[in-house]
Amino acid sequence: MGWFRAASGLARVALRRNLSRVPASPFAGPAPRYFHSTRPRRFAAPEPRAVPLSRLTDSFLDGTSSVYLEELQRAWEADPSSVDESWDNFFRNFVGQAATSPGISGQTIQESMRLLLLVRAYQVSGHMKAKLDPLGLEERPVPDVLDPAFYGFSEDDLDREFFLGVWKMAGFLSENRPVQTLRSVVERLEQAYCGTIGYEYMHIPDREKCNWLRERIETVNPREYTYDRRQVMLDRLIWSTQFENFLAQKWTTAKRFGLEGAETLIPGMKEMFDRAADLGVESIVIGMPHRGRLNVLGNVVRKPLRQIFSEFSGGTKPVNEGEGLYTGTGDVKYHLGTSYDRPTRGGKHIHLSLVANPSHLEAVDPVVAGKTRAKQYYSNDLDRTKNLGVLLHGDGSFSGQGVVFETLHLSALPNYTTGGTIHIVVNNQVAFTTDPMSGRSSQYCTDVAKALDAPIFHVNGDDLEAVVHTCELAAEWRQTFHSDVVVDIVCYRRFGHNEIDEPSFTQPKMYKPHRAVKKIFDLRRQMIETGEGIDWAVGEALAFATLIVEGNHVRLSGQDVERGTFSHRHSVIHDQETGEQYCPLDNLVMNQNEELFTMSDDNPYVIPEMDPTLRKQIQQCNWQVVNVTTPANYFHVLRRQECKSSLSEFDDLAGHPGFDKQGTRFKRLIKDRNDHKDLEEGINRLVLCSGKVYYELDEERKKLDRNDVAICRVEQLCPFPYDLIQRELKRYPNAEIVWCQEEPMNMGAYTYINPRLLTAMKALSRGSIEDIKYVGRAPSAATATGFYSVHVQEQTELVQKALQKDPIKGPF
Repeated sequence: MGWFRAASGLARVALRRNLSRVPASPFAGPAPRYFHSTRPRRFAAPEPRAVPLSRLTDSFLDGTSSVYLEELQRAWEADPSSVDESWDNFFRNFVGQAATSPGISGQTIQESMRLLLLVRAYQVSGHMKAKLDPLGLEERPVPDVLDPAFYGFSEDDLDREFFLGVWKMAGFLSENRPVQTLRSVVERLEQAYCGTIGYEYMHIPDREKCNWLRERIETVNPREYTYDRRQVMLDRLIWSTQFENFLAQKWTTAKRFGLEGAETLIPGMKEMFDRAADLGVESIVIGMPHRGRLNVLGNVVRKPLRQIFSEFSGGTKPVNEGEGLYTGTGDVKYHLGTSYDRPTRGGKHIHLSLVANPSHLEAVDPVVAGKTRAKQYYSNDLDRTKNLGVLLHGDGSFSGQGVVFETLHLSALPNYTTGGTIHIVVNNQVAFTTDPMSGRSSQYCTDVAKALDAPIFHVNGDDLEAVVHTCELAAEWRQTFHSDVVVDIVCYRRFGHNEIDEPSFTQPKMYKPHRAVKKIFDLRRQMIETGEGIDWAVGEALAFATLIVEGNHVRLSGQDVERGTFSHRHSVIHDQETGEQYCPLDNLVMNQNEELFTMSDDNPYVIPEMDPTLRKQIQQCNWQVVNVTTPANYFHVLRRQECKSSLSEFDDLAGHPGFDKQGTRFKRLIKDRNDHKDLEEGINRLVLCSGKVYYELDEERKKLDRNDVAICRVEQLCPFPYDLIQRELKRYPNAEIVWCQEEPMNMGAYTYINPRLLTAMKALSRGSIEDIKYVGRAPSAATATGFYSVHVQEQTELVQKALQKDPIKGPF
């Protein structure tokens, strides 16, 4: 490759300087940041003008013109050892072989070099022309370096023979065909680099690795699968598709984060694992997000289907099946993992382990890497070829989550390496509900992997054989070079972020069903006109509008803040045909600054996805708050400027929807409630609690007519309401003290409340830590059981226990 780097570097400068006179292709233009492929086109549209040698008059000292090449050629002819070895090889091929090749005697060295530069351009940038988007939303232009006209070739040159030589490199240039027509060269390049797979590998500085890939990319018909292999692929695809169809029909309103739109992932993974087993892999550790997990569990790792279906109905008991063993714990279905010894197509067995992980995207990445390395250590896998880590990602999280980049950069360190991880990106072309151009600054979501010199294979998710080929190629790369590799499966979500989501609200072009938006705005108009039934979304919009009209900047930050998580806000409307956006809050007053609703200054109100009643506290205390995206998600207070309010001014905080079977944690801050002034003074139990359980306890207390039980909700914004607790303890000096929460004991507020409650009790001589009774769920690794029937049973039991007539004796 030395000759190629020298010649291409020299000629690129010459071309930039001397081919500037060539008319630009009408298709040329700056590529947008988001990723979509482009339609194939003919390159004969422009009227090219080749630059003859006589026009190249650059100084010899510049080293950029044909004059320099001619001087080098004369020096080489006089003494081959007088030039660099790369130029010696160059002239031996082009001059020595061209002299014996008929029909090209009038060809210049520059013409051959230009054709070689075209070859290199396809190797570097051919992925930009590949047909990757299964939806056909192709918006980016073809780079002009892929246009033969850029190099001075015209339609008349298509069937003209050019001398290419035979080189010590892989791919079709290594074939014994030194003379080829321009048409045959372009067709080969189009076939190799501009089909349904886009290859990025020329950023890798290692010649051996590039040649290895080039040989597999540029060879004729690289993917000729037999009829039997295709039947196996089809069978696996059918299993993948029917699995999702069954769940969709059986549990129509259940969240499952299905794989619709990316079903080829399943046969791709299975073929990858089969190929890995053939290459010596004995154990694979898998980490993945929500989307497609149930399908992977059932069809790849072979968790018993009856167990998965049972979980939708509330079942929890693990089962054995055949030679495999399923083990698991209580969490939502799409957080669970399993392990299984799976037979492969080649007659071997491979152990698969899918690691369980919670909602926190990509948190499982270092866990998978660590588990893989531990397996390598304990199995004495010194060359790291028997144990493999495979990580699945979403497009937004791969480019946006810092733990991904951190894990990638650990991959080659001596004390952390696992011999390479295979990364599979299920690229929905929309991160959560954010368009790529709004979610990242780079062209591809996979660009972060280039820092590791990892090859990246972009593949159209609707081309089954292409997906299988790239997955197998990734396994071969990992086993050959023991380094990371990325497979980017470009697909889409057929039903949005999850099955209760409405994707057309933010991706109208991608999904086209819009009547629901009209209904939402009709209901809002009715709320405003009647003044009745105003919901949180309208209240929030009114709060924002008030701030904006008063001249305050309001900036929303976080995932899906335009629409609001799961469709409650709709502050931005998307035109279904043009994609144009309209924001009502940008049009409240005449000549309103369009950035007033989106940008912040030195005195901003940065509002997260929160209930509108928090606006008062934000305004009073001038907090900057970001990254609250759902009613059950936490928010980070970045900075408090000047706190203008006392603690008592925070009594109007709105409520947290509370713990539920989906796995939420104690995150929101709630006002204190003390609605039991009408109760008897001879209270024998004081129940302190947080969150919505207060209402369940209060409702049950009234049902049981337990006027001897006081229920007090004690949270406030900051700091801990010590005075409130002391007040309640003084009010009921003889009452049994109970802390009740919905969350598991090791979560929620118990561990925070307990020592502070004890301090208040000691100050009043009310007893020791044994006198604080706990009522709630037992400690758990998972945030919630994930099974509705179990959740309801646990909730009923804890409410009843908190209000039982007998004294509460133990924590569980």
